[in-house]
Amino acid sequence: MGRKRLITDSYPVVKRKEGPAGHSKGELAPELEEEPQPPNEDEAELQLLRQFDLAWQYGPCTGITRLQRWCRAKLLGLEPPPEVWQVLKTHPGDPRFQCSLWHLYPL
Repeated sequence: MGRKRLITDSYPVVKRKEGPAGHSKGELAPELEEEPQPPNEDEAELQLLRQFDLAWQYGPCTGITRLQRWCRAKLLGLEPPPEVWQVLKTHPGDPRFQCSLWHLYPL
């Protein structure tokens, strides 16, 4: 019998050519020279509200709006952040601001 055949024996060995100058195998392409844009005001406010949703110390947030949760936490003396109250009052009819992260998921 001879040597045991390997699966790689049936494929030819291919040597890769080096790419254009400055592009070697282990290097990443240079980044575009754009500066990262700072988040706009709405995105910053939504991020604040997401952090409020994830803060367990203010109680559960499923099945109620953020404003209801904030008021419940205030009544229980849990000292919710006043910034959240201001954001919720400036966007009273917008569900992006009023509903919690999990409002689309059924209970």
